[in-house]
Amino acid sequence: MWNPAQYERFRDERKRPFFELLARVNAEAPAQVVDLGCGTGDLTLVLAERWPQARVTGVDSSEAMVAEATRRAAPERVRFELADLARWTPSAPVDVLVSNAALHWLPDHPALLSRLVSLLAPGGVLAFQVPANFEAPSHRRIDELRAQPRFAAKLAPVRRGHAEPLELYEAHLSRLGLTVDAWDTTYLHVLPGEDAVLQWLLGTTLRPVLAALGPEESQAFLDLLKPLLRMDYPAAERGTPFRFTRRFVVAVRREGGQA
Repeated sequence: MWNPAQYERFRDERKRPFFELLARVNAEAPAQVVDLGCGTGDLTLVLAERWPQARVTGVDSSEAMVAEATRRAAPERVRFELADLARWTPSAPVDVLVSNAALHWLPDHPALLSRLVSLLAPGGVLAFQVPANFEAPSHRRIDELRAQPRFAAKLAPVRRGHAEPLELYEAHLSRLGLTVDAWDTTYLHVLPGEDAVLQWLLGTTLRPVLAALGPEESQAFLDLLKPLLRMDYPAAERGTPFRFTRRFVVAVRREGGQA
């Protein structure tokens, strides 16, 4: 279960990559715009402001997130849908498909991207951003604990997020007939509050882990993780520095590109 309040605790840091991704999207008058993995819907409304003539659809697999999104005041041309991100199908070809920090939860990115490209209209844009810090100390510590006998059996089915190399994204999308712009950005967030990195992870990476463990084992997992994160990410008076890399792709389907 996604917790919108926990996720939005560091909303400014999570929103910044969305705007940096959107700045590289050149689409003058799209008719159909999709926000795949829309979360609470606030950034979906940014897409509606960017393209005031477009029909904008926000899609998310979390009932809690979609419920939060539908409570927002929005124009009639904006709607939100609850759906599996890997299987969702639009009612019409998509001119701009944006996904901000969602696709890393899904497996088999080459097959996934092939499917998303098939949803694009000729000249359509696929723009996505995924975390690319899965080898960072924060994730290595979680993996170490996941492997402990106490937790391993319950956590074996829990999918770990992942990102493919930039070169794979570029090569695969180019073969499908798209022009690709791909890059990484590393941020140094200085997070406020006590156990700030743990609080960040509670909004994302730890969510499926704790859901699988249940209350008692979840607390035990967190009790072991907390001192490790404090050691890896020492707090300073100004906050806790947290290095975080994200991977960006903006790809335009050329006329005649594969469907």
